[in-house]
Amino acid sequence: MAVPPEYAVPEEHLVPISDFPRYRMKVPPSRMFIIKEALKTYRQNHDDGEAYDASQGDGGASLAGVPEPILRQALELQIQHGTGYDKPYGYDGFRNAVVNAYWALKPTTGWGTGNVVAGIGGRDILMKAFDAMINLGSKRVGDALLTSAVPWVSYNWGPYAAGLNVLHAPGAAEDAWVYTPEGIAEAVDFAKSTDRQITGMIITSPDNPTGRTMSLAEQIKLAQTALDLGIQYVLFDWIYHWITEGEPHDINQVLLAFEPEQRERLMFLDGLTKSMGGSNVRSAHLLAGEEVVNFIVSRASHGVFPNFFSQAVAVTAYEMGFGKAAADTIQTTNASRKALKKLLDSHDYNYIIGDGYYAFIDLTDYCDIDANKDTRDVGTILAEEFGVAVVPGAFFSDAGKYWVRYSYATPVDRTEAAFHRMHAGLQHIASR
Repeated sequence: MAVPPEYAVPEEHLVPISDFPRYRMKVPPSRMFIIKEALKTYRQNHDDGEAYDASQGDGGASLAGVPEPILRQALELQIQHGTGYDKPYGYDGFRNAVVNAYWALKPTTGWGTGNVVAGIGGRDILMKAFDAMINLGSKRVGDALLTSAVPWVSYNWGPYAAGLNVLHAPGAAEDAWVYTPEGIAEAVDFAKSTDRQITGMIITSPDNPTGRTMSLAEQIKLAQTALDLGIQYVLFDWIYHWITEGEPHDINQVLLAFEPEQRERLMFLDGLTKSMGGSNVRSAHLLAGEEVVNFIVSRASHGVFPNFFSQAVAVTAYEMGFGKAAADTIQTTNASRKALKKLLDSHDYNYIIGDGYYAFIDLTDYCDIDANKDTRDVGTILAEEFGVAVVPGAFFSDAGKYWVRYSYATPVDRTEAAFHRMHAGLQHIASR
């Protein structure tokens, strides 16, 4: 006898009808991947002209990328391991390398291999983290995720696609739009006025796009403020933290600053994308409380598994000593930062620069504000007429619309040449 139609879950657990997709804004493709297309116009008109891409955040394209010996050793691991399924969190060797070789997690934190999830790059990890925030936090679609006033472009749209409304925190350009305890409190009150909670908050340091860097003490204070105000999760985006002239962040210092129950509300994102120029290796990981990890692993078992090769690259790099493995990217970018800062100072630019890949440069004087033109227009002129691509700050938020993101993750000579080309273009714009 034929069975009747039936849902896969009991009636009380059915997804309720919502027509939000009818009102959802169309999520645009990231312009980070298409902005360099404007350089084609310049090349078409300048057969022998050299073009400069100071927009990118891809050290695998602009620097040496992951060293070949590491890739070869990772391939050997892949061959030995085979091509069968691994676990939805990755494989145990990766978890062990993350905990012991990379972070050197202290037993006193209470965290270990069960707090690690591998992902296919940072965006994969982030979408899984947003999903966890919604389902374990407020348990409601439509609550808020708090970012800085000028966030990475995908922090505007990734959370929104997942069902979170992105809320930009108060901030001032003269302070690099950094969070303040007062600003976080103001954001919480604002969310309440719209009948929403803030489910999560993102702290990035070094920051994309501004390059702003915060000490661990500052980050801890902001996270504690957020949790005390009822924000349910704080995610630390540390994807750039090895690209520094100082020391990378110490996760133990942060974890031990919180009580055990508060640690369960913390998440940490890191990976190879920036520190080794491993954009196309797609290796990232999340450290989080076990409830979050178990939720993500359960969902991943029905969705996307991390691939082994990306983990093998990370394991190889972590176990050889990551500072050594990533030395080329770190040293080259640090040298370019020094050179760029010297040029910016000598030409009297107003700018923000810390660690990581980027400087955020104030081009207000070159924007036709009366005609409602911002750095989108300036950026088009620089790329099409002068052969240098930068990222208009308007792509990130209205607060940054008169600024540009300049990537110095290139050899020093390329960084300097790109700056001189940009400066020449801006002088031409000013003279029109």
